[in-house]
Amino acid sequence: MAETMPAIRKMSAQKGLELQEIPIPKPGPHDVLIYVEAASICGTDLHIWNWDDWSANRIKPPLTLGHEFCGTIVETGEAVEHAHPGDYVSAESHVTCGMCYQCRTGQAHMCPKTSILGVDREGCFAPYVVVPEQVVWQNNRDKLTPEVASIQEPFGNAVFVAMNQDLSGQSVAVMGCGPIGLFTIGIARAVGAKAVFATDLNPYRKELAKKMGAHAVFDPREDGDVVERMLDGNGGYGVDVVLEMSGAPPAITSSFQVVRNGGQVVLFGIPPGKVEIDVAEKMIFKNLTVSALNGRRIFGTWYQTRWLLETGVVNVDPLITKTIRMDEVNDAMDLLTSGQACKIVMLPNEGKPHELSGKKKERRADPNITAGPMHH
Repeated sequence: MAETMPAIRKMSAQKGLELQEIPIPKPGPHDVLIYVEAASICGTDLHIWNWDDWSANRIKPPLTLGHEFCGTIVETGEAVEHAHPGDYVSAESHVTCGMCYQCRTGQAHMCPKTSILGVDREGCFAPYVVVPEQVVWQNNRDKLTPEVASIQEPFGNAVFVAMNQDLSGQSVAVMGCGPIGLFTIGIARAVGAKAVFATDLNPYRKELAKKMGAHAVFDPREDGDVVERMLDGNGGYGVDVVLEMSGAPPAITSSFQVVRNGGQVVLFGIPPGKVEIDVAEKMIFKNLTVSALNGRRIFGTWYQTRWLLETGVVNVDPLITKTIRMDEVNDAMDLLTSGQACKIVMLPNEGKPHELSGKKKERRADPNITAGPMHH
């Protein structure tokens, strides 16, 4: 193996990313070294590329970006027990402490000491990445292509949002058709929602929403009163469940207007600032159940994700816009900014699988286990 590798790095406090040559990382006693086959670009990566206020306050250059990926384990630390060279894996990007109140009570996704790949520690936009064994997730190569396996993390966010309540036989509104909103539409249809309405301003995303199974998609700028249109489409009644995925203040306001009395509103999108809500009229007097969610359950959501994707119950292929080389990352960021792409997947090793001569061959994933400590 070579001693160095190219990596996509944030080198300074300004817009853009650079391709830099850095040493190939070495796994510690509890770590694994993974040959990266596919790495998906996330909205977080876009924020870091653009160097917005959040990035300026959080990111400490130099840093290798990327946290959504899949690949093959090529080396393990001496204390690793459950992962082996040849395993086809992804990883939970949130490395939690395992000891705090949240970690010990089944809420590891809220661990206050979380360290995130590509944000707080070196990421996966490179031919190799090191992660702790505790976050390794076993994949089945026969059932998940590298492109699909690399997007299990954001898909898991949508699983967390959609399956936090029973959508079977319910009318559902998905406000915002970014990647996670689009995943949510497919999941809602898969679990038996009787009607799924969606809203977005972007024509490209509106078409993707239809491909994912939305019964109707509305643009507030073109279709007039979105609330009225949804009520008409739902037989004159408010919808049972609203999944607010955009964070846009007008969409949040519409969410509380379009939901029926006694219905549910799930808030997932991140607003750019404070949002005013008439709590009495729009929440209390309507007897609403309101949830605010972030991330995904570690690792409960991963098991649900595995079932939805491996069985093909939800087909995410329409949402993978293209695959790219590492040196095309800045162009990819421009494309994502333009709104003409959904998920862009990078192939750091040009799509070539790793050959492990003389080492243990890949094992098929056992649906009942995951490598490393369990968090429930």
